[in-house]
Amino acid sequence: MKVVFLYIFTLIGFQSFAQKTLDDVLKKHNHYNIPYISVQELAMPKTKAKILDARSFEEYKVSHLKDAVFVDFENFDIEKTAQLISDKNEIIVVYCSIGVRSAKIAQQLKDEGYTNVFNLYGGIFEWKNNNFSVFDLNEKATEKVHVYDKNWSKWLIKGEKVF
Repeated sequence: MKVVFLYIFTLIGFQSFAQKTLDDVLKKHNHYNIPYISVQELAMPKTKAKILDARSFEEYKVSHLKDAVFVDFENFDIEKTAQLISDKNEIIVVYCSIGVRSAKIAQQLKDEGYTNVFNLYGGIFEWKNNNFSVFDLNEKATEKVHVYDKNWSKWLIKGEKVF
């Protein structure tokens, strides 16, 4: 009986330890003072924002949010972005796969003096998980979402995973 109890207790312990939430992941990886905006809030018609995609071009060309501007995490150029967004009070929403890379870009924008910068909570994965549309390079709606790698792919529940 003790063995059965110990076995069950161990299984439950490992299971709860292994099941991290999106909140846990974002808290672990994001050490920036950038507020989040929910996918629901961004999707509201009243939310007028410049949307920046902080993923790689390979990810962006598979799908992106409508009207998103590709800014390339690996080669982010704050001066080029400043030419696109001259009003430092404009609402800016930065996103990536789940919100880690975008937080770094958002912090650079904030450091440059932009005052209304937000990180999309859960990124494009959370956007798609909530049934919002994503678009390919031809601006046609698609179900495909680049999942970065197998480790991050578990956060995309809806849509077609592309590696």
